[in-house]
Amino acid sequence: MSKSSTPSQGSLTCGLDRAAKENKPTTIVVFGASGDLAKKKTFPALFHLYQRKLLPSRLSIIGYARTHMSPEEFHKRVTSTFASDADKSNVEGFLKLCTYVSGKYDVAEDFQALRTEIEKGEHVLECSGSSDRVRVYYLALPPSVFVDVATQIKHNVYDRSCTNRVVIEKPFGHDLESSRKLSTDIGALFDEAEVFRIDHYLGKEMVKNILTLRFANVFYEAVWNRHYISNIQITFKEPFGTEGRGGYFDQFGMIRDVMQNHLLQVLSIVAMNQPESLGAEDVRDRKTEVLRRILPIQLEDTFLGQYVASADGSKPGYKDDETVPQDSITPTFAQCVLHVDNDRWRGVPWVIKAGKALNEAKMLIRIQYKDMPNALFPNLARNELVLQVSPKESMYIKTIVKEPGLSTKLAMSELDLSYKTRYHNVNIPDAYATLILDVLNGDHSNFVRSDELDEAWRIFTPLLHQIEQEHIVPKPYEYGSRGPEGAYQFVKDRVGYKRTELEYHWEAPK
Repeated sequence: MSKSSTPSQGSLTCGLDRAAKENKPTTIVVFGASGDLAKKKTFPALFHLYQRKLLPSRLSIIGYARTHMSPEEFHKRVTSTFASDADKSNVEGFLKLCTYVSGKYDVAEDFQALRTEIEKGEHVLECSGSSDRVRVYYLALPPSVFVDVATQIKHNVYDRSCTNRVVIEKPFGHDLESSRKLSTDIGALFDEAEVFRIDHYLGKEMVKNILTLRFANVFYEAVWNRHYISNIQITFKEPFGTEGRGGYFDQFGMIRDVMQNHLLQVLSIVAMNQPESLGAEDVRDRKTEVLRRILPIQLEDTFLGQYVASADGSKPGYKDDETVPQDSITPTFAQCVLHVDNDRWRGVPWVIKAGKALNEAKMLIRIQYKDMPNALFPNLARNELVLQVSPKESMYIKTIVKEPGLSTKLAMSELDLSYKTRYHNVNIPDAYATLILDVLNGDHSNFVRSDELDEAWRIFTPLLHQIEQEHIVPKPYEYGSRGPEGAYQFVKDRVGYKRTELEYHWEAPK
């Protein structure tokens, strides 16, 4: 048997600098090193960890891709999205760790050359043959080559005498059947403990804070159930369209691209019962337990949209992209009502909604509580707990108060925790940096397990197939609008959401 990642405590209990302190000789291979994901996310995340001294000092980073590049060209690409004011000595030190190997993704000889490069680096680190070594294979690649690359890694690069970790990016399949095939193919090559399926929303600061908020504060957990909560909405909004990537997006659509993974993962954390510990498997057991209690989504509980050109004509519609078929019914906006059939949540509707080309950038969780059961202040407004995940991390509770002074007028205000004003000198890292650090620490807490993935596709696959087979046409909405006409009424009718009758507008503190 190969040496795999051992079960560990979650990231809330393990030291963030564990990998740096243990300083095991580590090689990180970034497959797809010439692509946008590696350039915009993977290498900047590694550089952030390097600056924070959270990487092992005995480290080698190897880029692998089909593109032929000189060392200078590779280094230029690696640093192309670094901040312009990045410390030059840090940049130079980081680049000394980075080498590049060009090769195809299905040629054994090219992977054997990669193995030679890895072993050469391990020799420099003076750890050849040591069982203490760690190898991380980061697949910043399209899903069409996942299995080819994983197969070549296992047959030509994998070393049973050291710790091996494989990082896989979404999408993890196209539906339940394809996801199961991918899991079977990957599972035939690597142990589950060696696989890290990355969903970058699980690395976002406010999402990682949900467990602490719920289980470290008695007053939140006491009202975190169907007896007090009316409905919960999880919203993802982007102010831009597909921007020339419509042909790629059209293969997936908003439900597959955002809802089946990012938003459903967030839902599972909000809805889960308290785990036995903060150990990775205990946390993931509770998340999977929630997903198993969610019924497949029905078409009548779904509202779909597709954006058209903006009112002034300055922004193109989805099908104005030449790469998008003119008869495309792929939704760029979707909202679905889900139900969690357990004692904590039975009867509480959950709404997950996501859209492109909307009026703002925002990702938030809105928990609306029930009406007060008395007649002193009847039906004025409902309390809400809002967790804004992005772009400005914050948390606030919408609360009814009396206006100050001689007035007896009631107003809606908030108890507010905005990270930017409360934590002045804290640099919140990109989610990718957080998750790569978890990989180095061997912590699976914020990664998707195969049974979680299976349950997520079970919930969405019947709906996706019905939309495609019955050719359900999404409702049009203008680029830059709030979404299709009728979207708010759908939520109001389906889940009983109530807007406040008191004047209120939240603004993030400056």
